[in-house]
Amino acid sequence: MKNLFHLLLVLSMLTGWLAGAPVASAQGGTSLPLPLPNSAIAQAKIDPALRASLAGMAPNAQTTVIVTLQEQAGLVSSAAATDRVVAQQATVSSLRATAATAQAAVQPLLAQRYAEGAISAVTSFWVFNGFSVTATPAVIAELAARPDVAAIAPDAIDIVPAAIDVTAQPNLTIVNAPPLWDAGWAGQGVVVASLDTGVDITHPDLAARWRGGSNSWFDAFGQHPAAPFDADGHGTWTMGVMVGGSAGGSAIGMAPEARWIAARIFNDQRESTVTAIHSAFQWLLDPDGNPKTADAPHVVNNSWTMQTPGCNLTFELDLQALRAAGILPIFAAGNSGPAAGTSMSPANNPSAFAVGGTSNSDQIYTNSSRGPAACGEPSTIFPDVTAPGIGIMSSDRGGGYTYASGTSLAAPHVAGGLAALLSAFPNLSVAQQEAALHSGVIDLGVVGPDNDFGAGRLNLQAAYQWLVASGIAPQTGSAIVVDTTADVLADDAFCSLREAI
Repeated sequence: MKNLFHLLLVLSMLTGWLAGAPVASAQGGTSLPLPLPNSAIAQAKIDPALRASLAGMAPNAQTTVIVTLQEQAGLVSSAAATDRVVAQQATVSSLRATAATAQAAVQPLLAQRYAEGAISAVTSFWVFNGFSVTATPAVIAELAARPDVAAIAPDAIDIVPAAIDVTAQPNLTIVNAPPLWDAGWAGQGVVVASLDTGVDITHPDLAARWRGGSNSWFDAFGQHPAAPFDADGHGTWTMGVMVGGSAGGSAIGMAPEARWIAARIFNDQRESTVTAIHSAFQWLLDPDGNPKTADAPHVVNNSWTMQTPGCNLTFELDLQALRAAGILPIFAAGNSGPAAGTSMSPANNPSAFAVGGTSNSDQIYTNSSRGPAACGEPSTIFPDVTAPGIGIMSSDRGGGYTYASGTSLAAPHVAGGLAALLSAFPNLSVAQQEAALHSGVIDLGVVGPDNDFGAGRLNLQAAYQWLVASGIAPQTGSAIVVDTTADVLADDAFCSLREAI
């Protein structure tokens, strides 16, 4: 996939990085006379596919790469944290400080090469300590030779939003969401986030639940910056499973009283880049750019994946940062099953929480990706849990409804279910959230965790009861009336997305 996105240096980094940068002399060239690095150590830092691509490029041609620096923030786990706002502020502060200090050493080089025309754009990140840079092969080689650079990878990435097949079956009662609603826990006070194709803000089941404001929508490509937008429909489907209401006569969302925000990581052509996704994860941690405000989401759903099975840790540092801030990253497991060993990244990353798919009769969804996880020890169970992913009714672009299947639909059951739990138990650490989700299941398949169903199929009421039995008391709340009727007609339109998650 071609390199699609970067933030212009003059609009982002130049203000701080290039102030006072030396200006190229009249004799200065626009490309550097540096070959690709001869050092084996420097060569090893460059992704093999990128290295081959650089070797065939013209000296003055430029490509966008992701540079990861050696030093990374020493994040403190939120496992023992009881105040998520404090955890998030401490995490963001640590990440920002590490990036500011470590990146200062490379800024003069980038400024000089920019002045010479060998660099055209840079985007600095603090969600991990690194940056994207659009530069010539010689500059990339020069960066690889630096001892403070850990790795250089291409910005192009081959991911897809999760896809969906047409069928129609009920789902919310299977995971026991209504008992929590009856007890007054339907997501009130909780903000969920989605990294997807966007959201149709005009849908009657979603419009009133948007948090609103400039800190509640992020378009990584800048194509639709003003308000939530979905050119595809996929993000509208997944958001509906999380927080959709009952405007059509039927409850469609797990946490209908929660608020939502969203980051659009696919452009109008359904393509993405590493830069776009890093930018979105970074935005989640501090949506308004002010670490002192508590505007980060409580839950984030990711119904997307790499195109093929295997282990890819491109976003593992981002996921570690989210967890340190008290946010459990929920991912669709992928639709590469039924063979064993078909786990997908980032769902199989150590810091992700992977969700496979089941039918409403508790059979494994045929295409649900199977474990063991490709990342980590060979015995690592994958997925973490399963949830309904066949015949799920949800909101569709344009104000209608559709029925769809895939692990893309399973994951937001868990994300929305977690939002409902957090409305009852707002101070749960990430470790407690994970434990509740692993324990609040119906064990399916072989006894105990397995590489088809994970720990089992989500049972939200059981997760609630496990927390209470563990000595964690729910906060005082009032009952919320939720319409649980199911009389909305099916939309038989075929959903053509390929669900790769």
